[in-house]
Amino acid sequence: PNNKIPAIVDPQGPTGAPVSVFESGAILIYLAEKSGRFLPQDPLRRIAALEWLMFQMGGFGPMPGQVHHFIALANETDRRYGLERFMAETRRLYGVMDRRLAEHEYFADELSIADFAILGWAWRHERHKVDLADFPQVRRWYEAMMARPAVARGFAVPLRRPAAG
Repeated sequence: PNNKIPAIVDPQGPTGAPVSVFESGAILIYLAEKSGRFLPQDPLRRIAALEWLMFQMGGFGPMPGQVHHFIALANETDRRYGLERFMAETRRLYGVMDRRLAEHEYFADELSIADFAILGWAWRHERHKVDLADFPQVRRWYEAMMARPAVARGFAVPLRRPAAG
């Protein structure tokens, strides 16, 4: 309905008929519930997974996205203000994550959709001029996530740009 990606069509939806799902968070929740994986069954861990998924959707996705915009697309006058503003907020969000990960192996104590959503932006930390040495717990988590064979396979898939039009 939004004419943007991400969107999926599951030919075997909940009623047996095809269903379309759009927006990253909705897709992650749908697939986790359908597969029975990566969304904890324990109520407190489930709450944590959903909290951190929303943290990514509402903050950690948009802020690094703005940093990228100002690095790649803004003119010099706009770039300075935008980068100062959005890089400060991005670094603050990394600090929030670092504090969480100081006490937890994963954002919801066990591997969850929150980790996958956050990793989708954290893997671009160098492009966003964030040094993970400043955030040792995020760095530990990031290295552990990137060492997972399935994650490595996922990142090995070539990026395809959608056709214009």
